[in-house]
Amino acid sequence: MLAERAADGDLRAFEVLVRRYGPLMRVQATRVLGSNDETDDVVQESFITAWQQLGTLDDPSAVKSWLMRIVSRKSIDRVRARREHANIDDTDAPAPESRAPHALAETLSQTEALSRVLAGLPEDQRRCWTLREIAEYSYGDIAAELDLPLSTVRGLLARARKTLLREMEEWR
Repeated sequence: MLAERAADGDLRAFEVLVRRYGPLMRVQATRVLGSNDETDDVVQESFITAWQQLGTLDDPSAVKSWLMRIVSRKSIDRVRARREHANIDDTDAPAPESRAPHALAETLSQTEALSRVLAGLPEDQRRCWTLREIAEYSYGDIAAELDLPLSTVRGLLARARKTLLREMEEWR
C-alpha cells in the first residue's frame, strides 16, 4: 500500500519506505562497494531513481526487492566507474612530428626532387657537391680526391649550389 501511495505522489508514504528499507539498502551497498565511503551517496541516488520510476513498478508488494535491485545496480555502476583505466597517452607515446606520415611523405618528395636535380648537374659539379655536403670532405680533400686545382673545386661547388638553390626553391 505504501508503494502505491508513493507512486501517486504521497511524499509521506515514500518517507516511510526510505526509513523502512534505507538501512537494508546501506548494508547491500556496503557489501558491493567494499567500504562505507560511497554508501550514502549510492543509497541516496537509488532512492532518487526509485522516486522517479515508482510509477513503473508492476507489483507494489515487491517494492523491497525492486529497491534492492536498484541499489545493487547503482553500487556496481559506482565500482565500475572507479576502476583505473589506463590513460592512452601514457601507454603509447606519440611519434615525433618528424616521423608523422605527412612529414615522411614530404621528406621523401624532397629527397626525390634533390636526386633529380643532382642527376641533372654536370658530373664534376655533382661529385664535388656530394663529397662536400654528404661526405663532409674539406676543399683540399676534394681537390686531392678528384685531382683538381682548389680554385676549380670552389668554382664547381659554387655553380652546383647556385643550381640547387634555383631548382629547389619550392622546397625552401
